[in-house]
Amino acid sequence: MTRFDQVSSIYLVGIGGTAMGSFAGLLRAAGYAVRGSDENVYPPMSDQLQTWGISYAQGYRAENLDPVADLVVVGNVIKATNPEAARARSEGLNQASFPEALGALFLEQRHSVVVAGTHGKTTTSTLIAHTLRAAGRDPSYLIGGVPQDGGESFRLGAGTHFVVEGDEYDTVYWDKVPKFIYYRPRTAVITSVEFDHADIYADLAAVERAFERLVALVPEDGLLVCAAHHDRVAAVAARARCRVRTYGPGQQLTATDVAEDAAGLRLTVCDGDRPLGPVQVALSGGHGVENALAAYAVCQHLGLDHAAIAHGFAAFGGVKRRLEVRGSARGVTVVDDFAHHPTAVRVTLAGARQRFAGRRLWALFEPRSATSARRVFQDDFVLAFDAADQVIIARSGRKGQLAADQSLDESALTTAIAARGKPARYYESVDAIVAAVVAEARPDDVVICMSNGAFGGIHQKLLAALAVASDDQRSQKPTT
Repeated sequence: MTRFDQVSSIYLVGIGGTAMGSFAGLLRAAGYAVRGSDENVYPPMSDQLQTWGISYAQGYRAENLDPVADLVVVGNVIKATNPEAARARSEGLNQASFPEALGALFLEQRHSVVVAGTHGKTTTSTLIAHTLRAAGRDPSYLIGGVPQDGGESFRLGAGTHFVVEGDEYDTVYWDKVPKFIYYRPRTAVITSVEFDHADIYADLAAVERAFERLVALVPEDGLLVCAAHHDRVAAVAARARCRVRTYGPGQQLTATDVAEDAAGLRLTVCDGDRPLGPVQVALSGGHGVENALAAYAVCQHLGLDHAAIAHGFAAFGGVKRRLEVRGSARGVTVVDDFAHHPTAVRVTLAGARQRFAGRRLWALFEPRSATSARRVFQDDFVLAFDAADQVIIARSGRKGQLAADQSLDESALTTAIAARGKPARYYESVDAIVAAVVAEARPDDVVICMSNGAFGGIHQKLLAALAVASDDQRSQKPTT
């Protein structure tokens, strides 16, 4: 049994991942001596760990554990055969998964606000944390994204609330339960329930059972906030023993007078037929409205009045990799987005159509996640790009890792999208994509790059190539 008392030094196996790296920073802020290891640690996490004063070893070796820490935290990407994991197991070292350690060390004594769902959890949890902080509540948080205002993905505050992004992915090699099972929710949000993570869930019913387990953890005096206009969310929420607060079209908390421009959304929040007041927030599209309503419901439950919520929303700068403008060159705007599920691609492009009204949209998509690289969503992706004007499908980021009959067929997907009357093509390399965009993009175009990975550094490559092309054009103009 894991011991969490009298722990002062902690070693993280897999410290370079987004979640584990942020957890390392949180532990360091709490006063623990922290170090760890990873196969490859690269920017931005390598820079962050250095800033936080956390040392790490490159590559996994059993001797890296010396001197043995009071607690060894093992990341969920680590296999049982990992030499450090094998040593910790064989010697009976005090070890835990990241979710178990987070729950025991930080959440047990705080009001845990767990934001879960297939889509929108990063944005919603970041908005809640930001609004609580703007209201002087001094919350703690651990989220899966980085705020665009220059903040970090974690914070250790003195307040009673801890906002955590509730991931349904599994915990660690010896404990195949959803991560959020360890997060001790007193307030929980479920934004959506769809099939995802095809590498660990057999079907939608298995995903639903995971969320039902989360709902069962919320105590009777707690609150479940949910988008009950989605059928699967409503079915999961029906299992709740706590009070349920619903949001979205036809629900308890709704939005009217919705408008959007380059600054984001403006809307009036209503409790049934009763207007609560207007808010403005740097989000986009219908999914942005839903995320704002979810955050509003949580903040209201935690004691903030409308003025405090509206103030926090207005000061929110958004989340990196959520329609994040990375720059412009030759009049072409390059945007980064984390979308990798067909629903996320569809709503991201729909939101971009509103945010960048009247401009030509390019959708560049890299299927990289464990689900998007599989054939399970082959047909769904065909319908996901309707809001774009030009579509480019990139080579799967997991090409060769899956059997041919299980892998997404990028060429067939491209052909099917084109059959719907949408200009679409497939390229094997990022450089080929960059060359095509640079050759054909016009001033005022918007190029949206969608992937849950780095997409081969396509954003920087596009901006650099567009800038060179612009310089070449200027140099070729005749002089008078």
